[in-house]
Amino acid sequence: MTIKAPTLNIGGLGADPLAQRIEEKQKKWKYKIAVLSGKGGVGKSTVAVNLATALAKKGYFVGILDADIHGPNVAKMLGVDKADVLAERLEDGRFEMIPPTADFMGQITPIKVMSMGFLVPEDQPVIWRGALVTKAIKQLLGDTKWGELDFMIIDFPPGTGDEILTVTQTLQLDAAIVVTTPQEVALLDTGKAVNMMKKMEVPYIAVVENMSYLICPHCGNEIDLFGRGGGRKLAEKEGVEFLGEIPIDLKAREASDAGIPIVLYGDTIAAKAFMELAEKLVKKLEEMKGEKASEEAEE
Repeated sequence: MTIKAPTLNIGGLGADPLAQRIEEKQKKWKYKIAVLSGKGGVGKSTVAVNLATALAKKGYFVGILDADIHGPNVAKMLGVDKADVLAERLEDGRFEMIPPTADFMGQITPIKVMSMGFLVPEDQPVIWRGALVTKAIKQLLGDTKWGELDFMIIDFPPGTGDEILTVTQTLQLDAAIVVTTPQEVALLDTGKAVNMMKKMEVPYIAVVENMSYLICPHCGNEIDLFGRGGGRKLAEKEGVEFLGEIPIDLKAREASDAGIPIVLYGDTIAAKAFMELAEKLVKKLEEMKGEKASEEAEE
């Protein structure tokens, strides 16, 4: 039986049962990827959405959780912001939310999407303290019917706050993609996010430089609006991997407003950059998985 999803019952959450549900669910997710940044306005959600779409375009089963409770926009960027969230009653009497899916008329493997944006009116702010936000994120993880996934991508809010800390402690992340832009002030904050992931002992941490350069629509030359190369330097300084540069694409704004990730515009430089980013990530994770299997076999 399915019904329209009820409002989140934040006050009645039991921490232990919810944590147990998350633990059981994540066993069905091959790779768990956090996308974060120490600073807002760097295009973190754009990277998360396009990475998810690039992976789905390659045939992987992908889920994406918009963990930015105060400013959720992943659903809008994937064109499913008007979707109803249904809920299924389980044998124990609980309800699990059924995440809407985006497949862009069959162009990609369907992406499962969950966001607080589905559950509150579009123009209403979520005025909650950190503890309630953290519980809401956990409920979106633990009380959603995610099923088996190749990649679970969590789009975190900006900063290095309690929500990120708690969820990172709850999930066994396989990778953290830290998004920056080339400016010095962005790099300072991004460095904090990198070091937070180090302290949380995330196995693979990589930096992505978004808005790296602009391709002039008239002459085709590359224009470094915000400088360039800062992301690579940061990665080298912190001893983590540099995953790639994403250029500013004038089609990206129109695409996001229309709910179509730029990666689906295959003839653009930005689309090619995102596909390369996804390929590098998959290759690295598969290599690490193989190395871990070899180590376990030797023990």
